Amino acid sequence: MTSILYIGGTGTISAACVRRSVARGDEVTVLNRGTARRPLPDEVEVVHADVRDSDAVRSALQGRQFDVVAEFLAFTPDHVAADLELFEGRTGQYVFISSASAYEKPPRRVPVTESTPLRNPFWGYSRDKIACEDVLVAAHRERGLPVTIVRPSHTYDERLLPTLGGWTDIARMRAGRPVIVHGDGTTQWTITHSDDFAVAFTALLGNPAAIGDSFTITGTHAPTWNQIYGWLADAAGVAEPDLVHVASETIAAFAPDLGPTLIGDKAHSMVFDNSKISALAPEFRTTITFDEGARRILAHYDAHPQDQRVDADRDAVFDRIAAHARTAG
Repeated sequence: MTSILYIGGTGTISAACVRRSVARGDEVTVLNRGTARRPLPDEVEVVHADVRDSDAVRSALQGRQFDVVAEFLAFTPDHVAADLELFEGRTGQYVFISSASAYEKPPRRVPVTESTPLRNPFWGYSRDKIACEDVLVAAHRERGLPVTIVRPSHTYDERLLPTLGGWTDIARMRAGRPVIVHGDGTTQWTITHSDDFAVAFTALLGNPAAIGDSFTITGTHAPTWNQIYGWLADAAGVAEPDLVHVASETIAAFAPDLGPTLIGDKAHSMVFDNSKISALAPEFRTTITFDEGARRILAHYDAHPQDQRVDADRDAVFDRIAAHARTAG
């Protein structure tokens, strides 16, 4: 039995990994503030502390040691440095969740592999993840830190809509209003259900072959954005959604907050080679494609109307983008 501390544990990706670890018979502890929406299995020990307060974490854990610390909430080098002060020498493996968005953009060739350079000049989030990796790789080289780096791409569950506007896009579809799709909708986008991701991720925990190495975990399902929006429309009961294709740069001009995630990631066809992770996790494969994923998402939202939140500001921006696109066209 492997003792695992999940920092986070109730997010889109981490909740599925916690469930998988419990199913594997691991001893699972989750550390978070206790404010997340996703429930935890009864077998999980829950410890509440603010992960940004090192003294509070130290007090809550009371010097305990774990075979694995799986960090889902570190986004900057300062977060990683604080973790190393807390856990270095007290865990057999520190697993850092980085991001496949850290791979160079635009990619010079696909499929992307773990040897693809890490460089993203367009998105600060990605650069921060790269900087975190730099700290951990240096600690491994200099002091033998038992680190494993994992790079997911777009991972979702029934609560996470992958489109630009989230539920706002579904509401617009159902109302017969235009829905903005970046580019011409034909770029491929690798999208992975969290339950599939968890199969690969948990195979790395407590695995000596994973120490000092990095792994892309994305699966092999890479539909186009037109397919993604089309499957969501089908699941929403919309026969002919009004999809308006707009250049990513134009969307970014109207909605600057969307620029980094588009130009620094979603605007490019991103296809990944998962052979490295598959060698350590032979069970790992894509079992949930997004046509099924879309049905699960709409089933969840239709059963939970309190989650159907339309972003009024985003809604208004989409109207302006659609009007501009049709005038320019």
